[in-house]
Order: sequence, then structure tokens, then C-alpha cells
Amino acid sequence: MDREIIVTEDGSHSLFVKDMGETFHSKHGAVQESAHVYIKNGIELIDKETINVLEYGFGTGLNALLTLEFAFNNNKTIVYESIESYPLTAKEFNLLNYNDFVKTPVSLQRLHEIPVDTNEKVTEHFSLLKHFCKIENFTTNNKFDIVYFDVFGFDYQSELWSVEILQKAYDFLNTDGIFVTYACKGLINRRLKEIGFKVNKTAGPPGKREMIIAVKKI
Repeated sequence: MDREIIVTEDGSHSLFVKDMGETFHSKHGAVQESAHVYIKNGIELIDKETINVLEYGFGTGLNALLTLEFAFNNNKTIVYESIESYPLTAKEFNLLNYNDFVKTPVSLQRLHEIPVDTNEKVTEHFSLLKHFCKIENFTTNNKFDIVYFDVFGFDYQSELWSVEILQKAYDFLNTDGIFVTYACKGLINRRLKEIGFKVNKTAGPPGKREMIIAVKKI
């Protein structure tokens, strides 16, 4: 992927994928968007002391950094796994400015430098395991309390929103587990409902009217 760093409206960085014409985050604010979608309307909804997270799309590492901050501030234990097909280079992640916005015991760069397929305890409250593979090829026997579904939009990579991939996300979740994403396309809503999710819509981040919070019910 041919990518360049851009500055979003809240001052935080994102990446623009030139050959796709798409950004990793909202141009209205990368940190603002991720905090709204995956923290406020995601992990904050889970009433557990230990929370198992599966993220689709490690990307810039922003969601992981914000989750680490949440764990540290709320004395929660987070077991975090993430899948990424096209990891950032050291040149890219060393230029990102998220450490100016998110206050954590360790830096964003530290999260990127953790070796792939190595489950590392980053702090007392947060462990990270990264998988560099195609999302469609990912398998695990682990179960999760929440899925951060943060892949590129349907209009850019529709194959990542297939019934098969969404079904696997459902299967990876514990009962009452949460599937959260910035998207709110009608087709995606219908697919999630057909799989068995209870789909809820809530206000999206700036620049987006709605987003999805779906709950696994048996």
C-alpha cells in the first residue's frame, strides 16, 4: 500500500492510502473517532474486570493505545489480540503523534515494536498479541468479550464485510459479547441480524450520523 501521513481536524494523524483514495480514520479527527466508537461505545459498556478484545485492523495502533489508556485509568485487565494484513513500517509509525493525545505508561511505538505472534504483557493491566495475516485466513480457539471491527469501509473492501467474516466474528464472541464498528450501512445491519446479532444503532462520531453496536445473543 502506498500511504502518506495526514493531519485530521482534531490535530491527530491518520494515513491516506493513495491507491485506494481512503483514509484510516475520519478526517474530522482520528483520536476523536476512535475514542467515540471503540472506547465510549465499546469497551466502556463491558462490566468485567478482565476483558478480552479482538481487533480487526491493528492499523496505526490507535485503538490499542486508547484501550491501554482505558485499562490503566480504570484498573481493568485487558487481553488484546489484533489482526493486520498490511502492517505499518517503522518509518510510518515513528511519525505518528498519538502519544501527544493519549497518555499511557508506554508509547505507541512500543506497541508496534512487539514481535508478531508474541503474547507480551506490556503493563500490569494490558497484554498484546498481534497477528499479521489476511483477515479471511484468521482462526483462533480463543473467545472474546468485544470485537473492534475497524477494517476499511464496504465501498473500498466489500469482501471484508462478507457474511463469512462477520459470522466468524460472531463465533469468536462470548455470549453477550459486543461487536462494535464505525459503519452503519443497511446491508451490514441486515447481515449482522441474519447471523444472530441484536443490532443497535447509536450516534456516530463527528461527521458520521450513526454507528453500530451489535450484541451476541444465544
